[in-house]
Amino acid sequence: MPEDVNLETYNADALTEDLADAVTDLHKPAPQAAPAPAPRVETQQDLSAEIKALGEAYAEALKGGAPKETQPRLDFAPYRSSILRHPTKSLHHADPETIELHSPAFGHQDVHALESDLTIQHNGEPQGERIIVAGRVLDGDGRPVAGQLVEIWQANSSGRYIHKRDQHPAPLDPNFTGVGRCITGPDGSYRFTTIKPGAYPWKNHLNAWRPAHIHFSLFGTEFTQRIVTQMYFPGDQLFPLDPIYQSIVDQDARDRLVASYDHDLTEPEWALGYNWDIVLTGSKRTWTENEALGAEGDDHE
Repeated sequence: MPEDVNLETYNADALTEDLADAVTDLHKPAPQAAPAPAPRVETQQDLSAEIKALGEAYAEALKGGAPKETQPRLDFAPYRSSILRHPTKSLHHADPETIELHSPAFGHQDVHALESDLTIQHNGEPQGERIIVAGRVLDGDGRPVAGQLVEIWQANSSGRYIHKRDQHPAPLDPNFTGVGRCITGPDGSYRFTTIKPGAYPWKNHLNAWRPAHIHFSLFGTEFTQRIVTQMYFPGDQLFPLDPIYQSIVDQDARDRLVASYDHDLTEPEWALGYNWDIVLTGSKRTWTENEALGAEGDDHE
C-alpha cells in the first residue's frame, strides 16, 4: 500500500469496508436454523379424553331418544386406523356358487376332537394359566346352531403371537401355537382348553395396550358367511383404555363380549373355566367383524 495513502480515509471507503466485511463473514460460522419442534406424541390420557367425550355424547343422545348402538362405530376416532379397517365404497356382489368352487371344504371327518385342546399340540407343556372356554352358539331366538365350525386364535401367556409381523419383545412359547378349532354339538355347544393370553402393546398411541382376548371365527353354512369376533375376560383393567373395545359405545353391547367365570366349568387342580355364548342374530347378537357384508351387515339378520 502506498505510504501517502491516508489509512483512515482508505478504511472509511464504503466499497473497501464491504469487501472487508465479506472476508470477515467468510470466517464466521453459518447461522444455524432453529430446530423443528418435535411432533407431539399422543398419550393414553389424550385417547382416554376422546373416548370419554364420545361416551358422554352417546349417553346424551340416548336421553334424547336416539337408538342404542349395539355394533362398533366404523369410524371411531380414538381407534386411529379404524378408517382403514372397513369398506369405504359399495361392495361388489359375487356369485356365491362361484366362490364356493374355489373355497376349502370342511366336515366332521376333517376336525379332530383333540384340535380343541391347544395345550397338547406340542411335546411339552405350554407356559401360563390353563383355562377352559366353553359356551353355545345360538340364533336370535335362543335356538342352538349345531354343526358349526368354530376356530380360535390368540397370543400366548406373554402376549405374543406366532406371526412374523408381531415383533413385541416378549418370549415365544415353543409349546404353544395359539390356534384351535371344533364343531358345535347338537345343543350348539363348543369347548376349548387353552392358555389365558397376555395383554400386548400396539401402535395406536403411546403406551397403548390391548386387553387379553381370544379371536373367534364362525363360518355359518358356507365360507362366504364367515364372521369374526373377540372374547374378553372379566375385570380387565384395560377395558376403559382400549379404543377397539370402546368403539362399541353401548355398555350392554360391550358386556356381551366379556366371558363370565364359571366355577362349575372349572376343573379341580387343573384349569379355571369361562363361559361365553355367541348369539348370531337379533338385538342381542354378539358383535362381529362382518367381513362378508361390511357396514350393511350390522343390520343383517
